[in-house]
Amino acid sequence: MSNKKVGKQTIMLENAPAIIGVASIVGPKEGQGPLKDYFDLIINDMYFQEKSWEKAERKMMKEAVEMAIKNSKLPYDAVEYFIAGDLLNQIISAGYTARDIGIPFLGIYGACSTMSEGLALGAMIVDGGFAENVVVATSSHFCTAERQFRFPLELGNQRPPTAQTTVTGAGAAVISLKNDNPRITFITIGKVIDMGQKNPNDMGSAMAPAAVDTIFRHFEDTKRSPDYYDLIVTGDLASIGKDIAEDLLKEKGLDISNKYSDCGLMIFSPNQDVHAGGSGCGCAATVFCGYIYKEMKKGRFNKVLLVATGALMSTTSTQQGESIPCIAHAVAIENL
Repeated sequence: MSNKKVGKQTIMLENAPAIIGVASIVGPKEGQGPLKDYFDLIINDMYFQEKSWEKAERKMMKEAVEMAIKNSKLPYDAVEYFIAGDLLNQIISAGYTARDIGIPFLGIYGACSTMSEGLALGAMIVDGGFAENVVVATSSHFCTAERQFRFPLELGNQRPPTAQTTVTGAGAAVISLKNDNPRITFITIGKVIDMGQKNPNDMGSAMAPAAVDTIFRHFEDTKRSPDYYDLIVTGDLASIGKDIAEDLLKEKGLDISNKYSDCGLMIFSPNQDVHAGGSGCGCAATVFCGYIYKEMKKGRFNKVLLVATGALMSTTSTQQGESIPCIAHAVAIENL
């Protein structure tokens, strides 16, 4: 048994890799929300001067990666691996970004949990001595996600109150062996949880049990209590999923309500007509790389548990009436 393994699903990072540079880019709606002052770039055109929404998303990811590397103060060629994924068919935003930036590439898919998955894998690579510097990234775009997973916007379909609004945004973070804060200390890899939910317009209900399973396992494995953290934040359960997660955790004897927030609720204001709240790979990515990271650098937060959640469905599985398998990965990020 590895001496880095703690409990059933958690890894302790002995060298505690640092996050030394981040970047966040968001769309117009996100740029009008309560976190607007934390983002590095707010675009005012959903096309981002490109010919399609898909190309706009790709451009957001590429610019976020380049900006994060610049903010890390590392030379470009010091970054040894690029780990990224997104929601578009065969993670094309990540693939084309990798083509353009020329850094050895590991493509991943965790749906909206991709930021936590990328941070986890990047930190393990650095902690294991396989690289000194790695950049991780993810992105999403409201228009591309709606067109792929639900209905083309041109149809004007009415969305139910349970629906969430995919965040238009990209986030990137550079993970390094450098002696700096904040650091990634523990990772809890989630299991796929499927409670039979089939409604693609109610992601919060589908993903909440996966978040609960991972959060509960993290505390069981580490023997920590919720009071250890200044902030426990899920990726994009939004209003419906967050309430479900809190209730399910209380049934397990774990009350996190005084430390718990959700990126899908943090990024938008209630008056922005986003229905249940935000979602998408860019949701956790931009809230972490924008707001949370910068507040950690200021010392407002010193211990954060980031639990990004993802619905591992596809257009094919939805059309075939399949239920929605979900995943959540937890990453403990601390100022040491």
